[in-house]
Amino acid sequence: MFIFLSPLRSADLPMLEEKTLINKILKGDLHSFKTLIERYENLVFCVIRRLLNKTEDVEDIAQEVFIKVHQNLARFNFQAKLSTWIAQIAYNTALNHLKKLNRESLTFYTKPVKDIFLSAEDLDQMLVKSDVAAYLDKLIAQLPEQYRIVITLYHLKEFSYEEIETITGMPGGTVKSYLFRARKMLKEKLAQYLKNEQL
Repeated sequence: MFIFLSPLRSADLPMLEEKTLINKILKGDLHSFKTLIERYENLVFCVIRRLLNKTEDVEDIAQEVFIKVHQNLARFNFQAKLSTWIAQIAYNTALNHLKKLNRESLTFYTKPVKDIFLSAEDLDQMLVKSDVAAYLDKLIAQLPEQYRIVITLYHLKEFSYEEIETITGMPGGTVKSYLFRARKMLKEKLAQYLKNEQL
């Protein structure tokens, strides 16, 4: 079973190794494609689950993502990391699924933002505590879709701002704004949780 906060890192293969793997897939090597799926399935599931926030369609959508990856692999030109390209396909596929189901796909947090933020170091320290991590996972699941996806890609999958911009199509300033607001919301809720734990 996929557990979101387990230490899943989809570090890319070295460029030469990636090219070799892709060339084998393009020549019809199914074992190589299975290797690619195994390497990136956690990333794909993570992106899809954070957008959908439900589990019933995740496996079908993930399968659709890898079909698209296979169909378009010949067009991959190494201008971005392979993980970024696959995450972009996962993001767009999940977003299209939301639109097809006429779900509310974009929600925005409009309360004023103060100069309070949760740093990457703070967030990483909190993730070490399993009880806090489990609660944090629930809090992330309650965030608006755009906030869920940016905080997932930035903190938990370690994509850069530029890579998140490529994956989601959001302007860089929007990515930073959503990340800032998501951290603020999480910090406030976690502070209250930790305060209650000490009582």
